[in-house]
Amino acid sequence: MLPDLLLVAAGLAALTAGGEALIRGALALAARWGLSPLLCGLLIVGFGTSAPELAVSLDAALRDQPDIALGNVVGSNIGNIGLILALCALISPLAVAPQALRRDGRVMLGGAALLFALAADGQLGRLDAALLLGTLITYLVWAYLAERRQPDAEGARLEQEAGAVHARPAGLGLALLATMGGLGLLIVGSRLLLAGAVDIATALGLPESVIGLTLVAVGTSLPELSVSLMAALRRQADVAVGNVLGSNIFNALGILGVSAAIQPLPVAARIGSVDLYVMLGASALLLVLLTTGRRLARGEGALLLAGYALYLGLSLVA
Repeated sequence: MLPDLLLVAAGLAALTAGGEALIRGALALAARWGLSPLLCGLLIVGFGTSAPELAVSLDAALRDQPDIALGNVVGSNIGNIGLILALCALISPLAVAPQALRRDGRVMLGGAALLFALAADGQLGRLDAALLLGTLITYLVWAYLAERRQPDAEGARLEQEAGAVHARPAGLGLALLATMGGLGLLIVGSRLLLAGAVDIATALGLPESVIGLTLVAVGTSLPELSVSLMAALRRQADVAVGNVLGSNIFNALGILGVSAAIQPLPVAARIGSVDLYVMLGASALLLVLLTTGRRLARGEGALLLAGYALYLGLSLVA
């Protein structure tokens, strides 16, 4: 068991470092090419924090481990709400302007509902993948054009996210090295994490879907945890919340869209009957909490965290 735990730890370290290097290198390249901070925040930072989930789910799909590929995304989206935002709210209550939630909050919930509906027949096929990716592309184009026409609080938040990434490599060579090195670390990290996680599941007699929903999902969410916790400590509530909303959108629509396009994914009975409901319910609850009170208070954060702990506990013993 110890060698497998070391493999998981090494994989998580490589995934975290790879995602960070990829974001920094890509932002440096974007600056050289004259891309706007808005586009950088929308595409590079949004995609970059989900890069570990993409690497692991895509690798799992290619290795015929669909339960991990799907469980990783569903579990990450649940953890982003029940763990990451809950911890942020405990550090500092998250007061968010309603206009900052209007688009991304609804798209997050809509993406969860679309994934739920497409998975109802027990498989995510290539047609489902096209619908997921088409929805993501439509959202990105709509968001970018809307912010260009009439900048608002959400656009300012996206630009703030991009500007918050410091220590970008100087020079074209270093930027390319960071970007390619980050991609390489993501590939290596996904292989190590999957090898260790599958062996642990076998040793404990747990289904791969449970390991994907718990250990793998929490591990690949480390970049979101880091970004959101730092934002909460700096009292940047919009960045903390926006990072989670954006990550959940990219996870549900982009990562599963790409994975299912490469290799159709059967939906495990456990995921279809339990976890997709939990993901959809958590997404709806978060949107209600943020829009009704215009903030996520410490008590609400504690409630989300307790619910997530209960979910993890039941997942591991059921």
